[in-house]
Amino acid sequence: MSAKTATILHPEFPDYAGPAPGLGYHRPKASLPEPQVALQERGTGRLGLGKGTPWGWALGPLLVLVYWSLGSLTGFIDSRILPAPWVAVTTGLELFEEGRLQANVAISTLRAAEGLVFGVSAGLAFAFLSGLSLFGGYVFDGIIQIKRAIPMLALIPFFILWFGIGETMKVTMISILVFVPVYVQTHNALRGIDLRYVELAETMRLNYGQFLRHIVLPGAMPGILLGLRFAVMAAWVGLVVVEQVNTTSGIGYMVSLARNYAQADVMLVGLVLYAVLGLASDYAVRLIERRTLGWRRTLAQ
Repeated sequence: MSAKTATILHPEFPDYAGPAPGLGYHRPKASLPEPQVALQERGTGRLGLGKGTPWGWALGPLLVLVYWSLGSLTGFIDSRILPAPWVAVTTGLELFEEGRLQANVAISTLRAAEGLVFGVSAGLAFAFLSGLSLFGGYVFDGIIQIKRAIPMLALIPFFILWFGIGETMKVTMISILVFVPVYVQTHNALRGIDLRYVELAETMRLNYGQFLRHIVLPGAMPGILLGLRFAVMAAWVGLVVVEQVNTTSGIGYMVSLARNYAQADVMLVGLVLYAVLGLASDYAVRLIERRTLGWRRTLAQ
């Protein structure tokens, strides 16, 4: 092939220098001005509760005690109606020296503990049967809701007929009072578990035991512990009722006996004992709740 033929078939093209500057992809990108809004510093204007103090819960009772003391000192609160707080302390020390105080507290604590154990166990069992099964809910939930509508005082005559007037009746009454809040809160927590977690468990092919451990218990634990807080208070309140019925020992018996003899200071000691024991029990449950649910990030944290 001659050089002329090769030039015709494969012509030489001049080098292409590309578009002139400022055109096409050589065009400089437009720069946007930086925003002039000042950044807000972290920590200013936050909507959370902030960091709490360990003994902040005692502020309310302390204010009541201060008001009570000032009212007694100034005579604004009549000592015949409500004795001063130091009267409760001195009377309590006298009862302690006589041995009456610790004996009555021990018996009442035992009754409350027995009722709490039976009531919490039954409440959790029936809540799981009713909360995790439609058939269980149809059978048990309606009966328990009917029980909630019946005043506890109206059942005392029947409990006396069924169980007599001994310790069995008293512990059973406390158990029923404890049972209701544990069942209601646990049942509500079980039925309130997010359906997305259930679908996730089905997708991951968890068996029923793994489903209970990893989905049900973590989801229902806040409701269970809330029901337990109501339960410990119900146990102490139940003592006020049951220890008025043919009882020869306990804090309620001590208060009832003092009422017959118009001993306002002894009655005040009984009320203070109920308040202290109830507050201590509630604080213990809250401590368990704080340790058990430490993985949660809530408004209080």
